[in-house]
Amino acid sequence: MNAWLELPAVAMFASLAALYLATGTALCWAIFHSPMRETITSRNGIGGLDTTVAILFALLTGFLASDVGERNQHAVRAVQTEASELRNLHTLSVASVSDMQAIRAALKHYVETAITAEWPAMARQVNSPEARAAYDALLREVSHPDLARDSGPVVHNAMMQAATRIGVARSERLALATDRTNTLKWVTVLILGAMTQIAIGVMHLERRGAQIAALTVFSLAAVVTLGLIALQEHPFDGAFRVTPAPLEDLLKL
Repeated sequence: MNAWLELPAVAMFASLAALYLATGTALCWAIFHSPMRETITSRNGIGGLDTTVAILFALLTGFLASDVGERNQHAVRAVQTEASELRNLHTLSVASVSDMQAIRAALKHYVETAITAEWPAMARQVNSPEARAAYDALLREVSHPDLARDSGPVVHNAMMQAATRIGVARSERLALATDRTNTLKWVTVLILGAMTQIAIGVMHLERRGAQIAALTVFSLAAVVTLGLIALQEHPFDGAFRVTPAPLEDLLKL
């Protein structure tokens, strides 16, 4: 499932279409051409089955889409918060009376490492040791004992709070990038899609043309809907990924 979610957009839609084409074709063959045709058609007259299963499929798909959308919103918010706190830290280092060139150098190194090393690592759903080391170096510079004496406790306290919030936003960003809790939901949704096809087929046991038309319409809708949701499954990878643009703007400082 994780390998499928990491596919390019075209391959993802193609694999979904192949899946539901295969299940729909197998269903039509089983109903109209298999040796069990008489046994299957004897179950004709079941009413409301397609509606019940389709409602379950629609509900779970809606919940999955909501989870994916909410996670992407959290990812955007985490990146914006991190960039905002980095800008605050830079502003405080410039406004302070004491020389804080070392802090600005550590801040620049952290931003560059986050863009060049951590973002590609998050796309692979792994952590970046280089970015972790860069953040630790920045935190050491901000928490240096001489800083409170040279800049004053108020400025030093504000800088420590900004550095801490940078770490919190970064941790949230990494947690969202490596989150795989939706894997089971994806398996359930795909299975329910196939079961909805079966329910639709059962409702048209005697009319082959109507069955093929109903299966085609549902399968196309399922492929388009699930494909668009799947493209947003990984917040920092894919066609709709969250970019490091807010951090890149900091380099202009």
